[in-house]
Amino acid sequence: MENSLMQSLVQLQHVNVKLLLQNPAEVDLERLIPVFHGWIEDQPPGELLLDIADYRHVPAGPGVILIGHEGDYSVDNTGNRLGVRYNRKAALDGSNEDRLRQAARAALTACRRLEEDPRLGGKLRFGGQEIEIFINDRLLAPNSDETRESADSEFRAFAGKLFPGTEYFITYESDQRRLFGAVLKSTRIFAVAELLQSLE
Repeated sequence: MENSLMQSLVQLQHVNVKLLLQNPAEVDLERLIPVFHGWIEDQPPGELLLDIADYRHVPAGPGVILIGHEGDYSVDNTGNRLGVRYNRKAALDGSNEDRLRQAARAALTACRRLEEDPRLGGKLRFGGQEIEIFINDRLLAPNSDETRESADSEFRAFAGKLFPGTEYFITYESDQRRLFGAVLKSTRIFAVAELLQSLE
């Protein structure tokens, strides 16, 4: 009963999802700037994209960020791990599963758009085997043993839906100075389209 109560009290708001690039050495971040400007001009349904921030000069930093009202998209190199990151900024109604699903779908949709954009010449390719999830809200989800224990069953349920029929592993960020987060890793590589289909 106590564990059930704890789970109901943990809210996973402001979810970040990051998918790593398979070929980081081949990626020219400067080519993303006109692509992201095109996204601002052709607004996706249900979102308001506003501006671009260029942090390419920061080593192992946030890269190029497409700033939105509800969430940001970036090709992010934090930890020298280059990938596409979606950062949900606005609070979202629904369950923790709804919030995980929304952020993952947004990140995967961005990956698919970048993979298919002819201006990038097929240079951006994503491996759907490893997905990083962070909760950008230390008040609601401090990086503690209690939060990990409370959220574990929901992360496992989400990983089971994302990687159907395949064994997977979850590792949690142990450094309490960092945001609470987890890495979901499957034993096989999924295409971006497969992962999106799993979330339908």
